[in-house]
Amino acid sequence: MREFVALGTASQVPTRHRNHNGYFLRWDGEGILFDPGEGTQRQLIHAGVSAPKITRICITHFHGDHCLGLAGIIQRLSLDRVPHPVHVHYPASGQRFFDRLRRASIFKDVAQIVPHPIEADGIIAEHADWTLSARALDHTVPCVGFRLEEPDRSNFDAGRLAALGLAGPVVGQLRREGQVTLEDGRTITLADASVSRPGQVFAFVMDTRRCDAAVDLARGADLVVCESTYLQSERDEAWDRGHMTAADAAGIAQAAGARRLVLTHFSQRHPDESAFLAEALPIHADTVAVTDGMHVPFPTPLR
Repeated sequence: MREFVALGTASQVPTRHRNHNGYFLRWDGEGILFDPGEGTQRQLIHAGVSAPKITRICITHFHGDHCLGLAGIIQRLSLDRVPHPVHVHYPASGQRFFDRLRRASIFKDVAQIVPHPIEADGIIAEHADWTLSARALDHTVPCVGFRLEEPDRSNFDAGRLAALGLAGPVVGQLRREGQVTLEDGRTITLADASVSRPGQVFAFVMDTRRCDAAVDLARGADLVVCESTYLQSERDEAWDRGHMTAADAAGIAQAAGARRLVLTHFSQRHPDESAFLAEALPIHADTVAVTDGMHVPFPTPLR
């Protein structure tokens, strides 16, 4: 199961209808929590996400609206006796802030919290089925974006198997060995009987001016989450404060060839998300302006 869950969608100041930042990605066996702001524990409950499902936490930067909920989440993981390690990725320049949040108050510390300070751009975690990488962005303080990517896959094609006359145990042999030689002398390779399926990509771009690194993170992504704090009428203020407009975010998705764009991190001066959506849609058609608690599915996988 793969989906994105918006736990909180406010920038800097929460409102009556928007909690501070907090985002959860279900990706098969991984549960990645991004930028837990204040109140994230409660938002998880409202969104139907169980805290023990968290396997990784990614912090883009250490402004309070993106990290002050980390202390509570870490203590909750201990309270729930989460049996697996929880890996935390964050900019190395913010180590002192991580250390303070890691042990912000008295609690029985039994969870396996594994810190991974990010020193440079590149791959920061690898699994047989995916890689997680980070890139420095252009904010007013050190900030990174994240990209989760799975490799391309090859699957047997029923039509090709039938045309080649392959069935039964020989198909299993082909999968195991990569090629088989048939009784009639033909040698069949895995590529002859398979079709390639592009791996899915998720990108998370938060608190930045529009920059090349943001486009690179979103390159070919099936789903890209982008901050859109301001509207184009406030573009000068957005640049001065190290943020983007909805049009900037849509421009990144368009330039990167991304499929689905998710807008979030809205300024409290704009209570209605529809203005952000209206600005982005003419630039990038598959755009969602999320509200707190919204679950966003991935687009149908490409074949």
